[in-house]
Amino acid sequence: MTTPQHKIGSGFGAQSTADGVLRGIDLSAKLAIVTGGYSGLGLETTRALASAGAHVVVPARRRATAQEAVKSIDGVEVDEVDLADLESVRRFAERFVASGRHIDIMINNAGVMACPETRVGPGWEAQFAINHLGHFALVNLLWPAIANGDGARVVAVSSAAHHASGIRWDDVAFEHGYDRWQAYAQAKTANVLFAVRLDVLGRSAGVRAFSLHPGSILTPLQRHLPREEMVALGWIDEDGNLAATDFKTPAQGAATQVWAATSPRLAGMGGVYCEDCDIAESAVNDIGAGVRDHATDPEQAARLWTLSSELTGVNAFVTAA
Repeated sequence: MTTPQHKIGSGFGAQSTADGVLRGIDLSAKLAIVTGGYSGLGLETTRALASAGAHVVVPARRRATAQEAVKSIDGVEVDEVDLADLESVRRFAERFVASGRHIDIMINNAGVMACPETRVGPGWEAQFAINHLGHFALVNLLWPAIANGDGARVVAVSSAAHHASGIRWDDVAFEHGYDRWQAYAQAKTANVLFAVRLDVLGRSAGVRAFSLHPGSILTPLQRHLPREEMVALGWIDEDGNLAATDFKTPAQGAATQVWAATSPRLAGMGGVYCEDCDIAESAVNDIGAGVRDHATDPEQAARLWTLSSELTGVNAFVTAA
């Protein structure tokens, strides 16, 4: 059954923290994979899940850096994956599936934002490739371990930036003029559409998918932005200190993805976009809250799934898609 895109009164909100939404939840014997789980919101997510008893696997492009970041957190395992490199994704997935373990929680957290024009793989635009295609391939290649669990959840970290662009079907790869913010917006829309389609394809195996906007938070995600640009946006002051009054802390920013991955209130639900630790409403204006129709359209979700399968050569649902 399709879950309505409406708030459910979760009891949590914008100020809730990852630890707060996990209070009373025991994740012992659960296994979670958190891409990019060693920096920013990913690190806070890893810490919170591990504190609740989960064993957390962190696939990382910079393995040594990741090991250093999580060394004080019990129950965390670091492996290597580069989401811009499909062979790297395939090797990680093969190693994990061969281990015979199942996945209870999959959080597609890693990403890049507003980077200079960069081409990866066979010439893919980097933000679409890393934020979407790499995760698309990873989840499909890990599907035997995801579908073998007891009601796994897959969570795609999107952004309110999806408001700024749907999928540019006539130029997905930005071959005719690159705009770093439009490219980021398209990739974030792709994250939402991915969850919409995966929820349809995976629910017969008991797997449900969600997407979300974590809020505005200062993390290493902003590494490609010049300081003067962030000052002009009102995010920081001239000394680099937080100036925006509506930004969340990393603990608050990680809360929605942790809530989507674990909340008992979401049992039997899926395919929806969340924000502030609740299901979001459909957007009705340009203020940035809620989710745009272009990101939840099931026809566009199916079209993107087909395109992503063609680009990556991967599709765990080839007979069902």
